[in-house]
Amino acid sequence: MDATYVWPIILTLALVTFVTRLSFLGLLAHVHLPNLLRRTLAYVPPAIIAAIIAPQVFPASAAGLPMLDWPRLIAALLAFAVAFRTRSTLATVSIGMLALWSMQALFRG
Repeated sequence: MDATYVWPIILTLALVTFVTRLSFLGLLAHVHLPNLLRRTLAYVPPAIIAAIIAPQVFPASAAGLPMLDWPRLIAALLAFAVAFRTRSTLATVSIGMLALWSMQALFRG
């Protein structure tokens, strides 16, 4: 694909992302949300993380049933423990990736 098409697409997507975030952060920052809605919205980030991670840890087989990917499961559990203990994104990602690479080398080698 030619660069004359790529850059306008990137800039348009960046603008759309900025506008959607601004609409929530800038326009709704002073709006009082009911406590029930606040408590409910607190569960959105963990649900999104789970939706991203679960298909990677439990990939579908040819029959459509979930399989167990042991290297990814062990790395995910270790990353969860690091995140729970340290609350550090950098430590979680670093330890999780090192664990994943190590487990993949161990299970495939």
